[in-house]
Formats: sequence, C-alpha cells, structure tokens
Amino acid sequence: MDEMVFYYPQGHAAHFETGHPERPERVETLCESLQAAGWWHLYPHLEPFPLPEALLFAVHDPAYLAILQAACQRGQHLDMDTYTTPASWQLALNAAGGAIALATSVWSGAARRGFALTRPPGHHASRRHGMGFCLLNNIALAAQFLLSRSLENPSPAGRLAIIDLDLHHGNGTQDIFWERQDVFYLSTHQYPFYPGSGSLEEQGAGAGAGCTANFPLPPLTGDLGFETFMQEVILPLLDRYAPQMLLVSFGFDPHWLDPLGRLSLSAGGFGALVSALTGWADQNCDGKIALFLEGGYHLDAGRACAQAVTAALLRQPCRDPIGPSPGPENNSWKSILQAAKKIWGL
Repeated sequence: MDEMVFYYPQGHAAHFETGHPERPERVETLCESLQAAGWWHLYPHLEPFPLPEALLFAVHDPAYLAILQAACQRGQHLDMDTYTTPASWQLALNAAGGAIALATSVWSGAARRGFALTRPPGHHASRRHGMGFCLLNNIALAAQFLLSRSLENPSPAGRLAIIDLDLHHGNGTQDIFWERQDVFYLSTHQYPFYPGSGSLEEQGAGAGAGCTANFPLPPLTGDLGFETFMQEVILPLLDRYAPQMLLVSFGFDPHWLDPLGRLSLSAGGFGALVSALTGWADQNCDGKIALFLEGGYHLDAGRACAQAVTAALLRQPCRDPIGPSPGPENNSWKSILQAAKKIWGL
C-alpha cells in the first residue's frame, strides 16, 4: 500500500483566461510547494480514469453535457464568471477522471490517502448547470463511481461523506445528492456569500432528508471557530452517519490572505481540520480519506495550505510560514454553532 497518491492535471494550462482568478498558477504553486517539502516525487501520480458515458449521465444531465461540450468547442462562457476554451472539455474529463482514479486507489486499499489537484474545479457544477468556475463536478463523479458496481470497482461503497471546506458553498454537490441517502454532504462556508445557498435549514429531501448539513459561517470566523465546529458538530455527525470513506472538497480560499473571502482561517488551522478528519478516518474507516482541489486564489496561501494539509494526511508535523490572521477574529459564529447543535440534536 502506498502511503499517499497524487493526481496532477497534465495540460491544464490550456484552460485559462487572461486576468481570471481561476488560473493555472494555482496548481503550479501547489506542485512547487509539495516539491519543496519533498513529497511530490516521493509518492505515485495517477493517470485519469476514462469516464463512461453512463457515469457522466448519472451525475450530470445529458442536455447540460451537450451544452458544455458545445461551449468548449467555441471557447464560450457558461456565465459571466465561468469561461471555457477549446481544450476545456477534455481537461474537465481529465480532472474528473483523475478524481475517480485517486478515490478508487484509496477505496481499494492500494493507497492510504490521496490528494487530487483537480482543475478545472467542480463543486459548483450541478446536475444541469456549470457555474462558479466549475464545469464537471469532480468529487460527485468520484463518489458516484465508488458507489456503483463495475469491473473496475467490484466492491462498491454503501455510504460516503463529502466534507466541503471551500470558502463557498458547494451548491452543485449538494444539488446532485440532495435526495440521496448514500452520501452525507457537509459544508462550512462564508455566509451570506456566493452562490447564496447553504443555510442551516438545508438538510436534504426525500430519501436524502437529514443527509445534508450546512454550517454558514460569518466573516472573520478564524481558526478557533472552524476547529470548534469540527469538534462539536462535524465529527459527531460523521459518527452518526458512519461513512466508509471521507472525500474532502479542499479550497484554500478560506485563508485570511485570499482576495475573495474573509473567513480568516490560517494554513495551520486548515492543517488542524484535515488532521481531525484524518484521525477520524483512521479510527472509523480504515484511514480512507482523499482531498480534491476546489478554490483558492492567493498563491502564498496556497503554498502554505498545500503543505499543511498534506502533512496532516501523512500525520507529520508542519510549520505554518505565514501564521494566523493579524486581525481579530469574530465570535459571532458561536450563535450559529448553538443553532446548528439544536437543529441536529447535538
């Protein structure tokens, strides 16, 4: 068993738009950071899994996929924020295929942990729409693959948890699994903020009622607020649901340096969150945990966060070269915490 596996999106630099915050340098900076730490060349790098049409259709509406492919052929925008290039369709398939390859490696026991540098990102892509820089929902496709029996996955999972630690609410992932009970979706995110979803009351519907948990956090929540939510609501809910593997949407845009948000998390704080999840996985699901890149737009923050979360996955110490936010944290998250604990009976 490999202690760690990585996925790197070969050719991803062909998906770019001049001046756009979702830029190739985001991934290259993470690679440089992991190289400097000595981890990048120490562990295997996986090739993307070829996506069967049936798998794509299980997650995304065929009509949307046709629209997306046509937009990519013309290099058109899906909306004001979400660009494509002629290379974007294949690169989106590669990113999702890389997510699947990495998730499968961890699920099957070939690797203990995984970190996929998925680009284009995915958690805003819903069943019928791409938005928020996202084209295909990488983590949802990976989860769907693990839950489906196939020649490549003869022992499918029955219950998975997706923990979304991006600055923004993963509305697309929530939408895809809203009425399903085989995936427990949990999100921490700045609120109110783009895309406007993710209130405490959003908890799933139908068979999926009670399988979605949202923790909308106010600006300046900081390390203490995040760690308290992890210990007092997220881990207890994982105990209750008992997933067989943890899939983590990792965006480093909650970092206090990020230009798009104000959650004031530090790289050390991020490492503590992933360390808590890794410890839970070790105790409850044979250590099965994998990270999938979403947002994050400050390169220095990205360097620090990449090292912090990889060290946490490997159960190794790591120094935060940037440190905590110099500004005060806001304790208004405490009222959200109490409301969340009441809603969930904790």
